[in-house]
Amino acid sequence: MEVKLKRVREFILFAEDGVMALLLTAMILLAVTQILLRNFFDSGIIWADPTLRMLVLWISLMGAIASTREDRHIRIDLLSRYLSGSRRSFIQAITDLFSAIVCGLIAWHAARFVAFEYEDGSLLFGSFPAWAGESIIPIGFGIMTLRFLFNMPLRFLAGDKQ
Repeated sequence: MEVKLKRVREFILFAEDGVMALLLTAMILLAVTQILLRNFFDSGIIWADPTLRMLVLWISLMGAIASTREDRHIRIDLLSRYLSGSRRSFIQAITDLFSAIVCGLIAWHAARFVAFEYEDGSLLFGSFPAWAGESIIPIGFGIMTLRFLFNMPLRFLAGDKQ
């Protein structure tokens, strides 16, 4: 069972990294193409600029998801610097709980926003629906919420070993 869970986790991490690489590659190629078309041919792709803005949003949230995965996100926590062992683990678990609550609230309200955009039928560019581009916001913050919640028990276990 543990081996299967490890494989599932590895597949999820591989998929996340693959999506980030694909998004970054698409963003770079589209930006370079747009620059070349504007500078050398006095033209451009009409949908390139809004697509690039949406790709920046997606790559930013995918990066945030990856940083919570690796526990390398920005942490504003003065106490854990000066504490050790189980006290440090307790403070980090409280910080994870607070982060999970904040990310959960953002995910909830972002999901409501995306639902309103879906009902409204807003278009991002051409016939591309706005809700599809904005869907990364509740998904990303939802994943971060789960990661913070899953890290909490691991903090306590790590504190026992120190």
